[in-house]
Amino acid sequence: MNTFEIENLDLYYGDNKALKNINLTIPHKQVTAFIGPSGCGKSTLLRTLNRMNDLIPGVRINGKVTMDGANIYGEVDVRKLRMRCGMVFQKPNPFPMSIYENVAYGQKAQGVKNKKQLDAIVEEALRGAALWDEVKDRLHTPAFGLSGGQQQRLCIARTIAMKPDVILMDEPTSALDPIATKKIEDLMESLRKEFTVVIVTHSMAQARRIADKTAFFLMGELVEHGETDQIFTEPKDKRTHGYITGDFG
Repeated sequence: MNTFEIENLDLYYGDNKALKNINLTIPHKQVTAFIGPSGCGKSTLLRTLNRMNDLIPGVRINGKVTMDGANIYGEVDVRKLRMRCGMVFQKPNPFPMSIYENVAYGQKAQGVKNKKQLDAIVEEALRGAALWDEVKDRLHTPAFGLSGGQQQRLCIARTIAMKPDVILMDEPTSALDPIATKKIEDLMESLRKEFTVVIVTHSMAQARRIADKTAFFLMGELVEHGETDQIFTEPKDKRTHGYITGDFG
């Protein structure tokens, strides 16, 4: 079963063609990694999955992206789409409020006011982000008091609290130290049980450790995609082989 089907996708920034005829399936409840050198289209493609590129002036998209069979570039409620596809960014971006309020924010915005219900949502989300035991005694202290790695897991908890189907991650560990990175990677094991996860990463070692499927991009083209082990041990395209062996990148 696939969460996303991407067919003949082209994306232009003005006259610049940033994505070229992308055809890719993203399977349900697995981790799919996008790898490739800087500027190859990884993050651009990630942002097509929740239509964040709509926010950039001059962007034009041809082709089709379906989510659970529905064309997300057709008649869809973009707000609901973005609720179904939570996003975690490169740098942790907690809101300037308490840990508790960060996680509860989205549910409160949806009209949830019952304190018991909110308490349960916050605890469940923080447990889901492997952060509960570290913060349960200081839920009402500022989120900015957390370490960078904890702030990133808080952002994941904030995403989980909205009950999405998909979690999109744009280089979520690139600003973190190795210990914090390991905690986020460990978290992937539990996230894939509940969510479809798509991660852009500059680290081939990270993709190899955490991803079920890997897609390699180069200059706006999808060169190759498949099972992660196959991509790293028996790539079919010489450009993939060149990238993973360090000939360029």
